[in-house]
Amino acid sequence: MRLGIKIWVGAVGVVLCAPALALRARAQDAKPIVQQAVTAELAANRDDQSHWRYLRGEAGGTSFIVVETEHGAIGRHVEEKGRPASAAVLAADDAHNQKFIHDPAMQQKQRQNGEHDDKSAVELMNLLPQAFLWRVESETPETTTLSFKPDPNFHPPDMEARVMGAMSGTLVVNNAQHRIRTMKGRLESDVTIGFGLLARIKQGSTFDVERRQVAPGYWEITETHVHISGHALFFKTIGQQEDEVKSEFTLVPLGTTLDQAVGLLKSTAK
Repeated sequence: MRLGIKIWVGAVGVVLCAPALALRARAQDAKPIVQQAVTAELAANRDDQSHWRYLRGEAGGTSFIVVETEHGAIGRHVEEKGRPASAAVLAADDAHNQKFIHDPAMQQKQRQNGEHDDKSAVELMNLLPQAFLWRVESETPETTTLSFKPDPNFHPPDMEARVMGAMSGTLVVNNAQHRIRTMKGRLESDVTIGFGLLARIKQGSTFDVERRQVAPGYWEITETHVHISGHALFFKTIGQQEDEVKSEFTLVPLGTTLDQAVGLLKSTAK
């Protein structure tokens, strides 16, 4: 990013002051970029009624086909520990899916869990601009990369926000659509509650979320890497280690039933 027009009058002074002015401008320009990205993400989330069929891979070589519908999502193994899923594993998946299809309570629980996660994500997304000190690090025609670090003036409203607000890391924004492409962070110090007796999330905990446009106008999470450790409630261990990759996204037709989703699982499994 360059500021002003280079002039010969006072050239020495301009050259000496330019680095400091550029750094200040990058900090001032960063927060509006983040706010614009947050606004775009929230609007897209509010208007998006799409459902997807995709391949979900986990650490250790286990993978599933997942099919989403308005009634819930079901899955079926493709591989287990790097090998084709056995008949016994597939039979267990099929039995579980049939139980889910005919059990409204299971569907409601999945829906409630999803709504809770969505609510938490929206709340944390709204806090992004003010939770951190932002700085533009680099720009290309396609993306802008920003860095963030904790803002000492931020007062987190809950534990999730407190952990998030203690992170430092980078955010990559797609310039054309103002969508978040990458967000990764690292906890720079322990986060404690009740002097560490009630909860302690350990320094060095990390997260990395990658998002891509999987169809025109549709952005989905394609990679999630979360490594968090600590304890809560009087030394109950916290251990969230997640490495997940999603690929082969295909739109599921509107109105697809769970019974039809079973057919999609079996017809697309390899």
